[in-house]
Amino acid sequence: MPTPYVLVLYYSRHGKTAEMAQLIARGVESTGMEARIRTVPEVSPNNEQSTPDVPSEGAVYCTVDDLKQCSGLVMGSPTRFGNMAGALKYFLDGTSNLWLTGALINKPAGVFTSTASLHGGQEMTLMSMMIPLMHHGMVLAGLPYSEAGLTTTTSGGTPYGASHHSGPNGDNELSKEEIALCQAQGARIAKLAAQLTDAHIGQSS
Repeated sequence: MPTPYVLVLYYSRHGKTAEMAQLIARGVESTGMEARIRTVPEVSPNNEQSTPDVPSEGAVYCTVDDLKQCSGLVMGSPTRFGNMAGALKYFLDGTSNLWLTGALINKPAGVFTSTASLHGGQEMTLMSMMIPLMHHGMVLAGLPYSEAGLTTTTSGGTPYGASHHSGPNGDNELSKEEIALCQAQGARIAKLAAQLTDAHIGQSS
């Protein structure tokens, strides 16, 4: 049986969503579970992949098998008019076989985002990102209000998932609350993944 891992899947244009992915992965690994960080390639205006199969730097590109074999998923994207970026949507559009086979049913999932403006559609983006994951039968988990940062933040951070206000030029550093909530989200999905994996093994034995 493969070693359980949480897939931290993201698309990042200017680096802030990638920075959040690293923090979420740190939260996953604080529980003792492996975090597997993956990204997706850019797509061209005609919705075809327009970059090499292997990136020159940073995280490697996600495969459908990476998603299929994960024990949990945390998925992130910058906001694009209240929705995820096209590159991430393009990847998800290629996962119909996982939907047909039910490969992701009952696996925990969470979402995260980054926006240039404080009210730039963070919560709408997070909720819209949940929709394809619900169609896959995943168990959606946000952030509970036991996380103090949700009530003290003056930047990003929502009960629907971690978020960051990057500023119009993308030069805002992540606040202490945003950092804490990213790590908390990773840890929560990892703990749920471990519990659900154990439950599945118990039912199968």
